[in-house]
This record gives sequence, structure tokens and C-alpha cells, in this order.
Amino acid sequence: MTLIRWAAATVCFSGMAFASLAQAQTVEVQNAWARATVQGQKATGAFMTLTAKSAGRLVSVSSPVAGVVEVHEMKMEGDVMKMRALPSGLELPAGKPVELKPGGYHVMLMDLKLPLQKDTTIPVTLVFKDAKGTETKTELKVPVSQTAPAGAAAPAHGAHKH
Repeated sequence: MTLIRWAAATVCFSGMAFASLAQAQTVEVQNAWARATVQGQKATGAFMTLTAKSAGRLVSVSSPVAGVVEVHEMKMEGDVMKMRALPSGLELPAGKPVELKPGGYHVMLMDLKLPLQKDTTIPVTLVFKDAKGTETKTELKVPVSQTAPAGAAAPAHGAHKH
């Protein structure tokens, strides 16, 4: 009986090790957070730092708390700050951190289904595509805060209107 238990435990452990290897992430996510909202606010941003092991793209983002989720870019055009969705996603060069932060690249959560309250978390799914066209998903529980977590840059970020 002891030998059978040992064999079952070995198979179970091997299966878990294999599953975790198969799920090895190709993109590291650090300092993820979403800005808290007030009652009636229909949009907010989510921010993080992404580092891809090999070149790829962040091609889509989804969350059950928002009707629409897009990867956006904010940049100065002349003396006007413009924001736009990145329909082909965000390029992630191999080994180079790409910061999604207020005033730059960010995830826009729109048509919010509920207010995002400080000190809660929201589920967010990131979809990446590598150079070969293979897609991988990363499921996150993103903390909601008024400000960036310690160690993450956070300049002021105004409300977005669409």
C-alpha cells in the first residue's frame, strides 16, 4: 500500500511540475495597479511594467468589471496631449521593460460596471502574441489604489472622455 501511495504522489507531483512548466510565462508583469473610481465614473486606467523574454506584443486585455478594455497611448502632438487606442497592440521588445503608466501607455477600462474601490482587486486578463503568432494569456488580480504601489512611477493622470 505504501508503494502505491508513493507512486501516486510521484505521478501527481510530476504532473504538477509539468503543468507549471507548460504554463511558464513569457512576459513578466510587475507593479500592476488600477486607479480607484468614484460613483458614476465610467472609465479608469490600469498600469504595470511588462518585460517579455522574447519579442512580442500585448494584443488585448479584458476584465469582467469593464464593458470595453483597450491598450492606449498618450503622447504630445504639438502642444496637445492626445490619447488613442493601439489597435495592433503594444510592442514588447525582448528583455526590455515596457512601462504602462499614467500619461503614457496604459490599459483603459471603459464602460465600468461598478465603481472600483480602493483596497480591492479586479481580475484582468492580458493576451500576448509572440513573433511566431502564438498567443498566451496571463490572469491577474490587480490591486485598486488611488496611487501607484511603492516602486512604481505615477505622475498625475486625468480622467479620459470618449
